[in-house]
Order: sequence, then structure tokens, then C-alpha cells
Amino acid sequence: MSPATTNLPGNWQDICATKKRSQLASIPAGWILTTPPPDTRNNVITVPAESGLLTERELEITETTDVDVLLEKLRGAEWSSVEVTRAFYKRAVVAQQVTNCLTEIFVERALKRANELDDILRTTGKPVGPLHGLPISLKDQFTMKGLDTVMGYVAWVGKPAASDCVLVEILYECGAVPFVRTNVPQTLMWGETYNHVFGRTTNPYNRKLTPGGSSGGEGALLAMKGSPLGVGTDIGGSLRIPSAFCGLYTLRPSYERLPYCGAVNALEGQESISSVLGPMANSMSGVKTFTKAIIDAKPWTRDPLVLRKEWSEGGYALEDHGGGTGLCFGMMWDNGVVRPHPPLLRAMEMTKKALEAAGQKVIDWEPHRHLEIYRNAETIFVADGGYDYRAQCDLSGEPLIHTMRPVTDEYERILDEPYVKELVGEPVHRSAYELWQLHKEKRALRKSHLDHWERTVERTGTGRPIDAIISPAVAYTAVPHGLNADSFYTTLCNALDLACTVFPVTFVDPKVDVPRPPHEFHNHEDEAIYKLYSTDLFAGCPVGLQLIGKSQEEEAVIAMTEIVDNALKDARAGSHS
Repeated sequence: MSPATTNLPGNWQDICATKKRSQLASIPAGWILTTPPPDTRNNVITVPAESGLLTERELEITETTDVDVLLEKLRGAEWSSVEVTRAFYKRAVVAQQVTNCLTEIFVERALKRANELDDILRTTGKPVGPLHGLPISLKDQFTMKGLDTVMGYVAWVGKPAASDCVLVEILYECGAVPFVRTNVPQTLMWGETYNHVFGRTTNPYNRKLTPGGSSGGEGALLAMKGSPLGVGTDIGGSLRIPSAFCGLYTLRPSYERLPYCGAVNALEGQESISSVLGPMANSMSGVKTFTKAIIDAKPWTRDPLVLRKEWSEGGYALEDHGGGTGLCFGMMWDNGVVRPHPPLLRAMEMTKKALEAAGQKVIDWEPHRHLEIYRNAETIFVADGGYDYRAQCDLSGEPLIHTMRPVTDEYERILDEPYVKELVGEPVHRSAYELWQLHKEKRALRKSHLDHWERTVERTGTGRPIDAIISPAVAYTAVPHGLNADSFYTTLCNALDLACTVFPVTFVDPKVDVPRPPHEFHNHEDEAIYKLYSTDLFAGCPVGLQLIGKSQEEEAVIAMTEIVDNALKDARAGSHS
């Protein structure tokens, strides 16, 4: 779905400059920060409240992180869609000015949509759908008629979409207000967010650090509360890495559960490890409400790849998991590739203690053939020898980005070559037969892992195998730009097609999360990441974990994450009483 040429004249640098000027011109003059924070200020989370640009009511609206509460107020006309959309839009634009998280900004179009929804509610007394009046941000892959979908490539500038993708069609029918689009890395296949068109997105908790990627624009925007609910995508961790780095909740659903049709992508035609879309939010209510609304819209009637699988209340009630009482979780303390940093280990210890206090059980998860799964997945990703990336860059003449590191960087390079390159070797164009063998191996690995999971019935004491795995989403919290080298805690789930979530647990505390003694390193990447840890560098960063269920059990995974999240909240409340 890539364009052949761009409609804008000039060399690739001129095209980028023109697009950025157009983006700046789309911001209302009254929403520009008069005194933006200096570049030396790292944490900008509180800038929206300090800016003076948002009224007290707008701050109240945008600080309401429970999506169900927002929807209740919108349905009851306590808050109008116009005022909610304007409030989040102003906050999103503030977030843009301090983190560079947005791509397309279309204020009048979004407010017109919100006004139409308000009129319908006023005249009929009925909301339009389950997402009535709610502004929703979208990763810059989800095509909207009349807007560019740049996707991090210069050649895609100036090529407005002729139609909406299926997801956007459904969002409109559900009553939502798509209102901004968010930044991605060139090629999408990075765990960070930088491209030549829009530049680099930074983490609002510390702008020297990455918000993750490839849904990094969504991560930064939502962390700033510039959107109540966002939609990203994930092929190797692109929902979960930014959610972990930015203190958010997300769902990585199974292959073909939610509609991707019409959205643009990298590596199109690679269908062994499917990219999936999912919600990102500051509450689990946002994750559940979005997922149920999209599934209830019967997306299989519009996207031929979506499974005909309705929302299961039985699944959400954990009918296959003892009704949610006496659950047994497997804790993955170490995946055997990279050992987590101290804050992640503390988060796992906190979660285990909270679950046990809530009457649940936690046992150790024993990793199974992880390196084989890692090698297989990464080899599939580079099976075209990098042709897809080069072809898109050649259309405009822009260079292919080989590193996410800034030109001037105060941090030492911790890793000359990520371990995955040693496993896979240089990208080589593989024959169809060779690719088929990788797919065959992947199926065998999925079967082997499933059997391993089922055998845990011998250790759980519940009469069932473990109900879910809890692990890091990444071995570390947000890192300096260019240093996010490892993604296997997340890629494992994409390769095995395991439904999973990320949930926030705590923040890095330099007084508690002190460096631990060296362990026996798994490989040179494990050693380099161990040496990266510094309490001062990561102080105050969000720490999130991942909950991993089985394939096609999104409802159960959402419910189990709510149980874990509530256990953690109860533990925190108990510690403060």
C-alpha cells in the first residue's frame, strides 16, 4: 500500500521541512507555549498543568484517566464531546511541543465531528455508540481519508489516503472522535521513535530517554494525558515497549482478532508473524472498553482476515481459570537471554507478594527453547534481506536509518552488535523454500512451547496448568535514545501468538533499586545491559510488567490483568494505611 511518488517537489530534506512547517501551521496560535521548558528540563509530565493553556475544567477532564468515567459523562451530557475533544486536543498539542509525539493535526475536522455527536445526543437523547464522543489518538499507520499516512517515510508525504481503514470506519460507527495521529520510526521495526520527516519523540518522564517504539508517539502522548485512549500496533513489542517505558496499560491481542485491513505497514506480505493492533491507555477500563467495542462491531464482516469470534463474557469471567479465584501465575524472573535490571526484579517481587496476599499463587516459570524461538522469529523478519526498507527509502532518496542514536550523544555505546545479529547473521535474501522451513520450524516451536505450558499442571496445585505468565516487557526501563537493544521478552509472544498485556507497577527508586552483583552472563548483550544500569540515569522512570496468556484468550487476559492490577493497588493502599 506504499505510494509510488510523493506530490511534493524538491529533495528529501526539502520535503521534510515543508511537512514540518505544515504541521506547525495546523496548531491554533493560542495553543502555543509562550515559555516552553528549557531543553535542560528532563521531566515534562507536569507542563500541561503549568502551561496556563488549559482551564480548570479542561484539566479536570484530561486528568480523568478512567475511560469508563469519561464515557459515562459524555453519554449523560455532563461533558460535551466538543469540550472533551478540545481539552484533550489542547493537551495533545502541549505534549507535541515538549516531546514531538504527533504527526497529523486536524483540529477543525475533529471538532466538527464532536459537534455532530453532541447534536445527535441532544436531539435524540441517545449516544451514537459505545465510544460516544470519546477522542481517540491513532498511530500513524491507520489511514484516514484526506490525510497523509507518512509511516516514517519521506516518500509517503503528500499522498493523502483515498479512504478510511476498517478500524477508523468502526471507530466512527462506535461514536469515537479520531483526533490526532502519532509518530513512528522509519521502517516501524525499531523499539524507538525517530524518522527524517517528523524527527525524534522523547519520553516525558525524561526527555533524554526513549519512549520506546514503534508506537512511541502514542506512548509519549498518553503519558502526558494528551489522549484518553490510543491505538498502536505490535509485531515484536511495539505496543508493549512504549507502554512499559511510559507507565501505561495495553493489550497485544492474538493474530487476526482485531481489524488491520486498510492500515499501512512495513514488511507487507510477511504473514507468519502478523502485526496486530491494540489499545493503549492510562487505565485497564480503556483497554477492555475499546477491545469489546471493536469486537462487538463484528469486524469480520469488513476484514476477511479477522476471526469470527464474538466477545466472550465467559472468557472474561475466567470460566477456564477457576472463576478467577485460586489462580496460579508463572513468574519469569529471567528469560535466559537478558537478565532484568533491578527495578524490574523489584516489580516482579512486588507483584508476587501482592498476588499471594490476594489469595493467588505464584510459581517460577521455566523458560523453554527461548533462543531457538528468538532466532527463528528474527530470521523471519529479515528474510527479504532488507529489500522492503531500502525500496521505500529509494523512492525519495532518503537514507535508511541504521541507528536510533542522536548525532551528539553523551552516553557510551553499550553494545556494538545486539545479540540477535549474532544469532541471525547479516540479513540475507532467502528463497521461498528457505522461508517455508522457517515457518515449519515456528509451528514446531509453538507446539513444543504449548506442551511445556500444559505440563505445568504438575506444579500448580490447581488441577490446571498455570493461568498466565508474568514477566518483564523489556529487561530495563526507558533507556537513552539509541540504546534499546533487546526486545525478546515481547517478541516471544509475537512468535508464539500469545495474547498479553502490559501494566504499570512502580517507578525507579534510586534508594531501593541499587545495582546488584554481577551474575553469570548469558551472552555479551546480557553483560552490556547489566553494565548500563545506573540508579541516577533511570530515577523516576515507570516500571511495567507483562502478563502473558494463551492465544485467542483476550478476554481472560484482560480479566487476569485487572486482578493483578487490583492486587497491586490494594497492596499500595495497605502500605499507606
